[in-house]
Amino acid sequence: MTTDTNPNQNLKSDPLHLTVILGSVREGRFGPVVADWITEQATAHGAFEVTTVDLADVDLPPALPATPPALDPDPERPAGMAPLTRALDDADAIVVVTPDYNRSIPASLKTAIDWHFTQWQRKAIGFVGYSGASGGILAIEHLRQIFGELQAHTIRDYVSFPRYYQHFDETGAWAAPDDQEAAAKAMLDELHWWAETLHHARRRM
Repeated sequence: MTTDTNPNQNLKSDPLHLTVILGSVREGRFGPVVADWITEQATAHGAFEVTTVDLADVDLPPALPATPPALDPDPERPAGMAPLTRALDDADAIVVVTPDYNRSIPASLKTAIDWHFTQWQRKAIGFVGYSGASGGILAIEHLRQIFGELQAHTIRDYVSFPRYYQHFDETGAWAAPDDQEAAAKAMLDELHWWAETLHHARRRM
């Protein structure tokens, strides 16, 4: 006998901490619009306390410490990186907002990832992608490989905005289609299930 499982069943009532990371720092980027949208979706979802970190506001030197993070997982970091590190330390779940750059992720996002190690471990991570034809899927696939190496759990469900520049209403404001709103809810439901499960598992360690 088989039964369907509901990802919302037995969820903890207390909000978990969700950090939304805006990965692009390119001049004129569209990312803040998408990051604001998923932040609104996550807040309305009601299961998370949401913090958003824009990597454009973070000091991200590309030169990494000499000692690999596996040997020194908490190196001395620039003071301007502290808000990002705190948000990742506090996070039970993370949503990465990213475009495709040359079929991969922005250098700023990879740098932010590589400056941290234990902050990613055993945490649930979801993705929101945007770009031209691919909608950020190429970047998302690379992120799955990277976060797998860091022992994070990436959520299968994701949100993608191909041709994001087409989604403007009659007033000129950007408006997400209903399909993406439904995709966001599905991702956030699954993200919450895994975030809660991993939260309790980390506490038992």
